[in-house]
Amino acid sequence: MNRRFMNFTGKRNQQRGFSALRTLILAGLLCGLPIAAVNAETLAISCGAVGQELQLCKEGTEAWAKHTGNQVKVISTPNSATERLALYQQILAAQSPEIDVFQIDIIWPGILANHFIDLAPHIDAATIGEHFPAIVANNTVKGKLVAMPWFTDAGVLYYRQDLLDKYHAKPPETWSELTATAQRIQDAERAAGNPRLQGFVFQAKGYEGLTCDALEWVDSFGGGTLVGAGGKASINNPQAVAALKMAAGWIGTIAPEGVLNYDEEESRGVFQSGNAVFMRNWPYAWALANATDSPVRGKVGVIALPRGGEGGKHSGVLGGWNLAVSRYSAHPELAADLVRYLTSRAEQKRRAIAGSYNPTIPALYKDADVLAAAPFFGQLYPTFADAVARPSRQTGAKYNRVSADFYNAVRDVLSGQRQAGEALAGLQRRLDRLSRGGRW
Repeated sequence: MNRRFMNFTGKRNQQRGFSALRTLILAGLLCGLPIAAVNAETLAISCGAVGQELQLCKEGTEAWAKHTGNQVKVISTPNSATERLALYQQILAAQSPEIDVFQIDIIWPGILANHFIDLAPHIDAATIGEHFPAIVANNTVKGKLVAMPWFTDAGVLYYRQDLLDKYHAKPPETWSELTATAQRIQDAERAAGNPRLQGFVFQAKGYEGLTCDALEWVDSFGGGTLVGAGGKASINNPQAVAALKMAAGWIGTIAPEGVLNYDEEESRGVFQSGNAVFMRNWPYAWALANATDSPVRGKVGVIALPRGGEGGKHSGVLGGWNLAVSRYSAHPELAADLVRYLTSRAEQKRRAIAGSYNPTIPALYKDADVLAAAPFFGQLYPTFADAVARPSRQTGAKYNRVSADFYNAVRDVLSGQRQAGEALAGLQRRLDRLSRGGRW
């Protein structure tokens, strides 16, 4: 519109042009429409659908659209991070302009960076500086800020406070305590007429979620994080073997055989229906477990995941999602403004209260409204701030292959197809070949 007026020549034509522009602006104001509606555009954003993700994404984008006069199409993508990454890679490889803003996993910046714009010129430094420095650093590839932090999280342990109280049990500090407590309560409740109760549910399907769960087990035993800081594979060690032996012992005892097909939502479904004592999941499950229609509302507690033993530690794997703008977007500046809005303090606070999505802004962990909605945010702040990263930075574009090799080996152990020592020795050999001795 402005360019068209600039092409007019002569004072009279300029006056007519400016008069017409004023008329359009005035009409917009009188109708209650944002001035930006004169040049309204439509953007598309990909959003996940785990828990309340999709609904909260729609609400956030609708608020931005109303404020700016533009429109946003929200595109739902697969819940499985593994399937979502494959879909993104196809779309971006085709240089498709159909999606402007991508919701990307914390482990994907190094894999997808070449397809995204640098957001630093579009978002002021002070705003970027409000976020966890480690996440900003994670999202910075070759000096480019390829994604803005949206929400972070780490694995946590949910438990049925009412059942623990009934059997005079305490929340477990170690995995062995969890195993014993889960077995005792499960057996007693089944004998009392609740045959569906399970002791423990988690994510054991063959996908990225199992990589997260298994790394937490291994790290809690002091077995490291699959690949060492120097880039060499380090998974074949006695502590890692002990961790997987422990987990394999849960299948068919305190965890159902069906857990081998569980992702986050299947686990939550069992726990939230009242049929599990313990559950490993992400913080998003808190708001849903305490929703007005939840059978376990007011009966749930959250703590850090257990230690591996006397010499072990609490370990939660770093999760979380970020927003990136496609290089192939027809409206990159507008898309960057949408990212700025969705990752802002006000929007992160809204999402934390409504859906228990962890902010990436440390100041919000001291916000009274946020802590009233999700008290464990304050209690478990060290878990979120010091969560264990998956080795995506060390392995770069090969991370997807590394993760798949790992979760497939772990699943073989959990399903009883291979012994832990054998599986991890084979995994170590494959990773050594893939990394050429640590030179990824």
